[in-house]
Amino acid sequence: MTVLGLDIGGANIKAATAAGWAKSVPFPLWKSPETLADALSSLIQQAGSVDVLAVTMTGELADCFATKAEGVARILASVQAAAGDRRVSVWSTDGRFVTPVEANQHPFAVAAANWHALATWVGQRFPCRSGLLIDIGSTTTDIIPLRDGVPCPLGRTDLDRLLSSELVYSGVRRTPLAALAILIFFRGQWVPFSSELFATTHDLYLLLGDIPEDPTDTDTANGRPATRAAAEDRLVRMLCADRTEISDAEVLALAQAWADQQLAQIASAIQYLMQRQTTPSETIIVSGSGEFLARRAVELAGISKTAEIISLTEVFTPDIAEAACAYAVACLLTRRDGERGDVSPRGD
Repeated sequence: MTVLGLDIGGANIKAATAAGWAKSVPFPLWKSPETLADALSSLIQQAGSVDVLAVTMTGELADCFATKAEGVARILASVQAAAGDRRVSVWSTDGRFVTPVEANQHPFAVAAANWHALATWVGQRFPCRSGLLIDIGSTTTDIIPLRDGVPCPLGRTDLDRLLSSELVYSGVRRTPLAALAILIFFRGQWVPFSSELFATTHDLYLLLGDIPEDPTDTDTANGRPATRAAAEDRLVRMLCADRTEISDAEVLALAQAWADQQLAQIASAIQYLMQRQTTPSETIIVSGSGEFLARRAVELAGISKTAEIISLTEVFTPDIAEAACAYAVACLLTRRDGERGDVSPRGD
């Protein structure tokens, strides 16, 4: 039997099996929640023979839902519609899978639980006395302390995790540049800039070469292609200018300056969590589409020379690293059901 893991976010859906198939697709949930079941059905078909769905989510926070409870209920209704007669199990932050009925009864336990699933699986796969999991995606950064192979966060909900610095609402694609700083250094001085959604972090990393160009990708601030030339256009508008007013070298310097602001923000959160640990981290696991940024943050935080760095991209594949939470719930359910004799163990 095959378990398909699904990580349903507000902007992307990620799917993976324990055998190593993984795929991430953009899906702006807030724009068309009524088509979620169709999008899930398509992914299930692409995964091949699927018998069981393991589900986690963050999409309940989308503002098309009045409350998180409504979001959980509507997402699970779409999952069940796409699942047909397949069993559906939902990951809970109390460390177990629950039925959709139980999930709806306790929505805050399954809302935004994907980080907990990933940390639980990582702790089992790479056991250590003390460690950190740093997962940076398109929208957010999760920094999760691990002790003896078990996640030990202070927070469970998004609100509590923001308060504890275990959630940094900053990622490598969707974060507006206005969220990273108040002033930016330009032409020898600190200057204010527009608070419009002219550009995002995606533009920074296109210009700096960390994310490859994709002319077919128009999921950008202005709906134009994800190319360096278009990224330059978007970036200079943050200074209320166009490319005739700012040189190419200055554009790159601006991109680096904003990237440095984001790096410092994430490294500061890592340092804060390190200070909270009673035992220094001996293992750091990095994952997500922003793994390159996680590595830099670890170095800036000063722990790259004292801890082992494990990259999910290197251990597995870039696709699995990007869909790590979906892969985690697939592996966790496959292992659990294998131990119970319900499913033949596969994958890790």
